[in-house]
Amino acid sequence: MGSVNGKDAATAALAERTAHESSIKRNPHPDFKGVENSRPDWEENASWHYTKTRQPGWKWGQGGNDGGASLEKSHVEIDPHEPGRPPAFNYKLLISAIIPRPIGFLSTLSADGTSSNLAPFSYTNMVNHDPPIFAIGITGGIANAKDTLANIASSKECVLNIISEHFVEAANSTSVNAPYGTSEWGLSGLHQAPSTHVKPARVKEAIFSVECKLMELKEFDSRANPGKKSGTLMLLEGVNFWARDDAINDEKNIIDPEARYFGLSSFRIKSRLGGVTYGRLTEGFEILRPDFSSVNEAENSRELLEKASKP
Repeated sequence: MGSVNGKDAATAALAERTAHESSIKRNPHPDFKGVENSRPDWEENASWHYTKTRQPGWKWGQGGNDGGASLEKSHVEIDPHEPGRPPAFNYKLLISAIIPRPIGFLSTLSADGTSSNLAPFSYTNMVNHDPPIFAIGITGGIANAKDTLANIASSKECVLNIISEHFVEAANSTSVNAPYGTSEWGLSGLHQAPSTHVKPARVKEAIFSVECKLMELKEFDSRANPGKKSGTLMLLEGVNFWARDDAINDEKNIIDPEARYFGLSSFRIKSRLGGVTYGRLTEGFEILRPDFSSVNEAENSRELLEKASKP
């Protein structure tokens, strides 16, 4: 009876996730392939390069670098819990506004070792370095956990892999709504590489991977559906790093965005934007963190400090 109930619960959870996915309506194009085919081909030779900042001559107290154009614009106030506003609206708004976001490509293994999973998550970031701590958000609670959360909750470990453009299609394929127990490794064609301190394999194609141990799980109560868990925060500690030897420097403390590999230039990390859009990393600029002493050297230092002394 227990196994039947378990299967029913899993089926119900899958149906709920499918309905949620359908309500988001990610695809902005009725004929997606037609729109894609109308676009320019992939620029294989696009290379990483540095530019100046938009206004290299910026001075203390100047404010924006758009000549005040943004000050002429008005804003619309949005109540995230306005009556009649579905939670999916907040999701679509936030993922289109909080950009770019890193993609946590997590490889996991169930506690009994019988089920592996590979999936991307864009609610991802690092929040500390000593020790290395990573925060990853997953939709839904532990009781009706997706494969990744179920595996991490039971095994207490995973591998955080970073996606680059040479396997972006394969990485994206792992977001398929496959039933629990289906291995995305096999579906995607990506290759497993052994880890040292955790059981889940790391992605061999990834230029950088982190073996992680679970520190804490924190569930969030839904405002739209009281009594339900809308999401879970995972805090992970990085216990071991893996970096491709042709991308890391001799001191093992910097991955070079211009590193050469496979005849391509740059690390070429992918970032998550809104809807079904991803970002490609081929351009950057450098800007130094200022020292407070430079404020005293500014022509209007007295005026700046007077303004800065007010709340």
